[in-house]
Amino acid sequence: MSVEPSDLPYSGYLSGRDHRFALRVYFEDTDTGGIVYHANYLRYMERARSDMLRCLGINQRAALDDGTGVYAVTDLSIRYRRPAKLEDDLLVISKVEEIRAASCRIHQRVMRGDEILAEADVTVAFLTPGGKPRRQPQAWVEAFKRLN
Repeated sequence: MSVEPSDLPYSGYLSGRDHRFALRVYFEDTDTGGIVYHANYLRYMERARSDMLRCLGINQRAALDDGTGVYAVTDLSIRYRRPAKLEDDLLVISKVEEIRAASCRIHQRVMRGDEILAEADVTVAFLTPGGKPRRQPQAWVEAFKRLN
């Protein structure tokens, strides 16, 4: 059985120093008034960060399976500006702001057209499977530098 490109899950894309991840607001994302529940912005941003890693050639599953390590959010600051609503087309724009030996800081914006709906600064640490900080693989650091 062949797989058509349209049969594969959506993948965001790299654009200059940004990663862009488009999505649509579904009924399950909203409250009874059709407004996106605040925690769902975090889900949107998490999906965008995971997709950004994939676009950079970073295989999180392989790193988890072989014991290399995993990323975990260690700090998060979010500002909500305007509500997203049912059926809105959104874009999460992610930019790597800082790269350190065992962590990265990423700025993310959830946009509806030219409007910023929410923005966050997220710090992720690279951890051993046992939960201790570990230096990120050098190839990953180099990949992040493409977005810094």
